[in-house]
Amino acid sequence: MRILATIIGVIFIIGILQDSFETVILPRRVSQRFRLSRMFYTSTWMMWSSLARKMRPGNRREYYLSYFGPLSLIFLLVIWAVILVFAFALIQWGTGTTLSAPEKEVTFWTYFYMSGTTFITLGIGDVTPLTGMARFLVTGEAALGFGFLALIIGYVPVIYQSFSRREAEISLLDARAGSPSSATELLRRHYRDQHIEELIQYLQNWERWSAELLESHLSYPVLTYYRSQHERQSWLAALTTILDVCALLIVGFEGISTPTVRFTFAIARHAAVDLAQIFGTPPMNTRLNRLSPEDFARMRDALAEVGLILQHEEDAEKRLYELRLIYEPFVYALADHLLVSLPPWISATRTVDDWQTSAWDHFAQWSPAKLDEITHILATRKKKVPLRPGDNYTPASKVNPAPLMAMDERLLEER
Repeated sequence: MRILATIIGVIFIIGILQDSFETVILPRRVSQRFRLSRMFYTSTWMMWSSLARKMRPGNRREYYLSYFGPLSLIFLLVIWAVILVFAFALIQWGTGTTLSAPEKEVTFWTYFYMSGTTFITLGIGDVTPLTGMARFLVTGEAALGFGFLALIIGYVPVIYQSFSRREAEISLLDARAGSPSSATELLRRHYRDQHIEELIQYLQNWERWSAELLESHLSYPVLTYYRSQHERQSWLAALTTILDVCALLIVGFEGISTPTVRFTFAIARHAAVDLAQIFGTPPMNTRLNRLSPEDFARMRDALAEVGLILQHEEDAEKRLYELRLIYEPFVYALADHLLVSLPPWISATRTVDDWQTSAWDHFAQWSPAKLDEITHILATRKKKVPLRPGDNYTPASKVNPAPLMAMDERLLEER
C-alpha cells in the first residue's frame, strides 16, 4: 500500500508539473487530449454555462458569466497547488518518513500538514523530518513551492495585459461600427466622406489585432472566457464584424479596389477556425440566417445612401453567401459554446451607441439622439444623412445649446 502511494505521488507531481508548464510557459498549442487543465475547463464550464442557459439573455446573465474566467483561473491554480501538496504527503507517508510531531500518533494528515506548510514556505517547525531522505524531499518541495508561487505572480499579470490589449480595439470599434457593431454601420460611417484609405488602414490594424488574438488565446485559452467590460461587446462579435466587412469588400464595390483586405480576412478566419478547434466545437450548420434576403436588400440600400454600390448586384448576394460559408459555421459554434451573441449585418432598429448614453442621459435635457446629431455636425461640419420617417431624432437646429453650456460651466466651477 505504501509503495503504491509513493508511485501515485510521483505520478501526480510529474503530471501537475507538465500540465502547469504546458499551460503557463509553453508558447504553443498542446494537442494531447488528456490534460488536467483541459478537463477542468471542460467540466466547470459545462456546469457554469448550464445555469446561464436557463437565464434570459441580458445584463444579469452577462454579469454571471463574467465571473467564470477569473474564478476558473484562481481555482485551477489552487487545484494544482493542492494536488502537489497531496502528492508530496503521499511520498512522505509511503516511504515511512520518521517525523517529530506534537501528537503521539503520526497519521497521514500529519504528513499532509507538513507538506502544506513546506509548499507555501510557511515553515512553522512544529512537525519536522528526522531522516535524510525526508529532509531532501522537504527541501525539494519548498523549492518547488517557491517557484510555483513565483510562476503564479508572473502568470496573472500576463493574462490581464493580453486582456487589456484585446479590449482596447473592441472599445474603439463602438464609435466606428455602432452598438452592437455591424458591418453595414462600419462601412457607412467610414465611407460617408469617401475616405476609403482610412478604412483600409483601420482594417490593417485589425489584421494585427486578429493575429494577436490568435496567439494569445491559443497560448492562454482562459482568455476566451473573459467577457468584455462594456455591454453589447465581445471579442467574438468584433472578430465577426471584421470578417463581415472584409467579405463585403471582397465581393466588391464600384470604384473601390482593396486587395489588402484579403489578408485581414485570412488571419481573422484563421483565428476563428483555430479557436473553434481548440474547444472541440465542430462547425455548426445552423438554420439561422444572419443575413436574410430582406436584410440584404436593406443593407444594399443603406450602403447605397453613402455611395457604396455593390458590383454585379445580380449575383452579389450569392457571392457573399459563399464567402460567409467559409467562416460563419465556426463563429456560430464558438458563439454557442461561449454563450455570446453574434452581431447583425444591419441593425433592425435605430440604436444608440454605448458611448452616447449613460444612466444620467435618460433624465438630462440632452438626449442620446441630440448628442449623436451634435457630435456628427462637429466632426463633419455637415448635417447627417436624412433620417427615415418615424425616427425620433431631434434636428440639430432645434437643439438648445444653453443647458449644455450651463452644465459645462457648472462642472468647471466645481472642479
